[in-house]
Amino acid sequence: MNFEPAIQAPASASPLAWCLAFVEGQLLLPDADRAQLQPQPTRAFEAVARARHYLGRLDALDCWAYALPEAPPGWRAVGLRAAMLQFPAALMGVASRAAQVLEWDRAHRFCGVCGTPTEAQAHERSRKCPACGHAAYPRLSPAMMVLIWRDRELLLARSPHYAPGMFSALAGFVEPGESLEECVHREVAEEVGVTVRGLRYYGSQSWPFPHSLMVAYTAEWQAGEVVPQEDEIEAAGWFDIDALPGIPPRFSIAGHLIRDTVDALREGRPV
Repeated sequence: MNFEPAIQAPASASPLAWCLAFVEGQLLLPDADRAQLQPQPTRAFEAVARARHYLGRLDALDCWAYALPEAPPGWRAVGLRAAMLQFPAALMGVASRAAQVLEWDRAHRFCGVCGTPTEAQAHERSRKCPACGHAAYPRLSPAMMVLIWRDRELLLARSPHYAPGMFSALAGFVEPGESLEECVHREVAEEVGVTVRGLRYYGSQSWPFPHSLMVAYTAEWQAGEVVPQEDEIEAAGWFDIDALPGIPPRFSIAGHLIRDTVDALREGRPV
């Protein structure tokens, strides 16, 4: 599936469209048991939408994001994380974009400088204040993720909000004036009390909870004993690659990062 992003809808709409409709942050899916999201006419949402945004085209079909006051008949609201588990990668990306655009639009109805109601701009994805001229664009919060390894072990941790038994790589938000690499070293020291070396970039993923850009690395343990940070890390420790605890699914970059690193260690490839 090929996605072509856009801001303005084309003059000729596609007969069917991908409609990413949300109610209070939850994505709408067909109410039928195990029914999948499919392209459909937009008329079911146009009349009742509080907000709508054109996103682009996925395999030549228009993509729209809608904010609705309630679910129309035949639809049910599902948590975005659970819904994305069943989507192919391209559609997952469009759903992520839809959620973040709608949240940006909701959060910037009023100017953050003077409080005046803002106006949506037709030529770009922004909301502008007619009084003071301040413009608000969709913004991402960069966050780093790092998977630390030594020999055939991975350093995994869990936060209190994780599902029971779930462990993952370390992660944290980048602070003002800080590079991604500096953030990695700071977060590792704060969260588990060790030092690392040999940072290697793995990949990135837009993460709509609510508007993060996850940038993932691997790093080799250098020194220090694992000491979990109070109030942030519930548990942390070294796990042999053949005896891992529960880890995130592959729909998240953490799931890919951990599994791909395990494969590399087993095969003796560079990590």
